[in-house]
This record gives sequence, structure tokens and C-alpha cells, in this order.
Amino acid sequence: MNDRDARRDGPVVVLVRPQLAENIGTAARAMLNCGLTELRLVRPRCTWPHPKAIAAATGADQVVEAAQVFDRLEDAVADLHHLFATCPRRRDMVKAVINHREAAKDLRAMVAAGERPGILFGPERTGLENDEMSLADTHVRIPLNPEFDSLNLAQAVLAIGLAWWEAGETATGRELQLGRATPATKAELTGFFERLESELDACGFLRNSEMRPTMVRNIRSIFHRAGLMSHEIRTLHGVVTGLARQPHAPRGSPPAPPTSQAGRRRSGPRDRGD
Repeated sequence: MNDRDARRDGPVVVLVRPQLAENIGTAARAMLNCGLTELRLVRPRCTWPHPKAIAAATGADQVVEAAQVFDRLEDAVADLHHLFATCPRRRDMVKAVINHREAAKDLRAMVAAGERPGILFGPERTGLENDEMSLADTHVRIPLNPEFDSLNLAQAVLAIGLAWWEAGETATGRELQLGRATPATKAELTGFFERLESELDACGFLRNSEMRPTMVRNIRSIFHRAGLMSHEIRTLHGVVTGLARQPHAPRGSPPAPPTSQAGRRRSGPRDRGD
């Protein structure tokens, strides 16, 4: 796959009249975070290319260096099949308005079908003008606090880029890092259960013969849900060993007296009758 083909794997990001080179750089960084690499600029206010854009991209140089610059928005989107335009405020025009997650699903479907979609972002201070918005097929709104929904350019690009990335993510949202650990076998679990239940019988915890089967199942369920590793089973065996070494005091008996050195020194004079 050549560079041109790789760039076609995602939607095109079109920044219309961006004001600062630094904002272009941070937007490029947000793009590459989400696997988007094709950037087009329409009448950027700064001279282009600009070293501040490279500096602000913080490693996303490939996106900045490959960016294309256009004088007219119509030229920038001429080869695209479908345009999404970000719009934080409502416009007086008949257009489909969807949130960024629904837009990401549509973008994925279009790219999978071999189409070329693009996403328009307006200048930081004013956003897209109505004539620019009118070129879009779909308006995209990022649902935020209605009392304060202002985003800078990179934040807006990241919000939609992240939705794009997540729409194609197949991995689960939760992962257990095992390192070198291995899950406990059923034999290891059964051995631990039998030993634990034997000690619980000895101390009288499972003395109720009618309730014993239910209590045993409940105890085993607790450990089954934990998803124990082999080394954790060994640790639990050590815990049972430590507890089993302590003599079992009869129910209702008073606690044992302190055995610390300080306790023995304090009790000494009273034992002698002083």
C-alpha cells in the first residue's frame, strides 16, 4: 500500500480559514491520534508551511507536511462524495443533523464502500459561514454542556476523530494484564476449596448441616468471580495455613490478654502485689 492509498483509509479533514499555525499543528496531532492522516487547508491565515505548525504537531509531522492548501472550499472538496460539517449552533437551513458518534458510523460505512467523505471545521473564532455549511450534506453536533459548548479547533477534531476511531475498534473496552501469571486450573481451585472448607468445618463455621451446601456454594462463587491466578491460589493456601495455626477460642470467650513487651512490663508490678 502506498502513501496515497494509506491516506484514503479515512475521511479527509478540511480546516476552513484556520487562524493560527499552532492550531493547525495541534489539530494534526489530534488527527494522527485517531488514525486520520489527510489534512486540507482552505485559506489559512498564516503563511504555509509554517514552523510553528510542525512544533505544535509534536510528532505528527507527516500530517502537517502532507497537508494540501486551497484558495476555494469548492476546490478542496471537489473529489469528495459526502461532506460532514461541524456546527455548534443551529443554522436556518434544511439539513440532517446528527451527533458525532452517528457521524462516525456513517463515515465508516462510506469508507468501507469505497467512498471519500470529508469533515469540515470552521475557524476558531466564528465557525463555518452559512455558505460553507450549505456545501455539506450532513451537519454534525457534538453534544456538550448547552451553557458552555465552546471547543478549540484541536478539541473539535479530537472529539470527532475519537468517535471515528472507536467506531472501528473491535477490541473490548476492558483488558486484564496478566504479565507472566497464568489462570488457576480447576484442579487448583478444587484443592483450595476442599482445604478451606475443611478448616471452616474444624472451626465450626459450617456447623449448620442444613445450610452447609448453600454456604459452600456461596463461598465458591465468590472465588470463581475473582478469576484467580495460580500464584494467587498459592497465596490463599498460605492465608489458610496462617489462620489454621491459631487455636480456635470457644464462642463468647474474652479476648486474649496482650502479649507485647510493654504489656508484660505494665502487668509485672501488679503480679508481685506492689
